[in-house]
Amino acid sequence: MTTRTTAPVALVTGASSGIGEATALELAEAGYTVYAAARRVERMAHLIESGIRTISMDVTDDASMQEGVNKIIAESGRIDVLVNNAGYGSYGALEDVPMAEARHQFEVNVFGAARLTQLVLPHLRVNRAGKIVNITSMGGKIHTPLGAWYHATKFALEAISDCLRLEVKPFGIDVIVIEPGGIKSEWAGIAAGKVRAVSSDGPYAAQGNAVADSLSSESTQRRSSPPELIARTIRKAVTARKANTRYAVGFGAKPMIFLHQVLPDRTFDTLMRRVTGVPSA
Repeated sequence: MTTRTTAPVALVTGASSGIGEATALELAEAGYTVYAAARRVERMAHLIESGIRTISMDVTDDASMQEGVNKIIAESGRIDVLVNNAGYGSYGALEDVPMAEARHQFEVNVFGAARLTQLVLPHLRVNRAGKIVNITSMGGKIHTPLGAWYHATKFALEAISDCLRLEVKPFGIDVIVIEPGGIKSEWAGIAAGKVRAVSSDGPYAAQGNAVADSLSSESTQRRSSPPELIARTIRKAVTARKANTRYAVGFGAKPMIFLHQVLPDRTFDTLMRRVTGVPSA
């Protein structure tokens, strides 16, 4: 039986850790009825103590997403905010990364977000209001060594967000892009593991090991921003009367995006090789 709540309802994907977890807590504190979604529901048990409702959702499984959205509508009667946060980084030389892995990264980072948006939009249009928040990355504006597939997904989600913003404006719906920089989370460790798995030997070994070491280094983690910073930015965006279209936030995001805009391509290439420790020859 549907019980229409007066509190705004938010769905946050990838909520078992990092930015998603912090965002679920932040929006709950702001008075939202929050549905935290992830594949590993057991890792979200502590969120229930904060009044957050947890649901199992795999953004590569259409039935899973449909069931999740239907559950929210059945219980709360509405969805006001969708935060597409689920995603991961898979690094490796283009020549080395299996196409199956490339496709999977697109399934998670792009098609999952797009399909969930399709499922949620009819409910936002009924209310003629709502916000869709897509978590891209400063990696949606810049490029780094051995990050071809990851950056491709984030560039794609940036483009989808811009087109979608035009499409849904007549229905009172806004689309907001969050572009995090370096964040303390599981992301860097996963990305480092991926690049080591495919490019730690062979012709790209020097680059692969340098990128993996850079991603997992103590100095990188020390400089990285806490996920709570991104969560507070998301809260600011979804509660604003008129939000910005984009928020670049977190370690390195604004300066790196700026440098990519003003530097010649080959100069930026040199900078990225130096930052990641990748040899030029």
